[in-house]
Amino acid sequence: MTDPHRFPDDLLAAQHELHQVRAELADLLAQLPWSVTPLPGWSRPADHWFPTSRPDSPGWTDEEQQTVATLRARAQQLSVDVSTHPFWESVDKGEVVKERMRLKRAHTEEAAGGQAA
Repeated sequence: MTDPHRFPDDLLAAQHELHQVRAELADLLAQLPWSVTPLPGWSRPADHWFPTSRPDSPGWTDEEQQTVATLRARAQQLSVDVSTHPFWESVDKGEVVKERMRLKRAHTEEAAGGQAA
């Protein structure tokens, strides 16, 4: 590797896919009912020390549960792939965290650089 600041393409691709999978999972979870299983809702009054309320939850369908499980498993595998990539062996131990943070932002910096050109 001639440029020590260049991440390998497969590492960049795995990190980019990890961002996409996490975003897809977050979007899906935001749309699903609050409970996986059907449960009644509740409401605590505004003067309660922790006022809160939830509507009745119809629960998740089998398909929704499978989709969430698949996305979580993929995110976990990508996290392992990124964190155990052989590239990290070439990075000084004191620089790993800084480089890992740089990798997490690489796709946004690349997009910004592409737009500016």
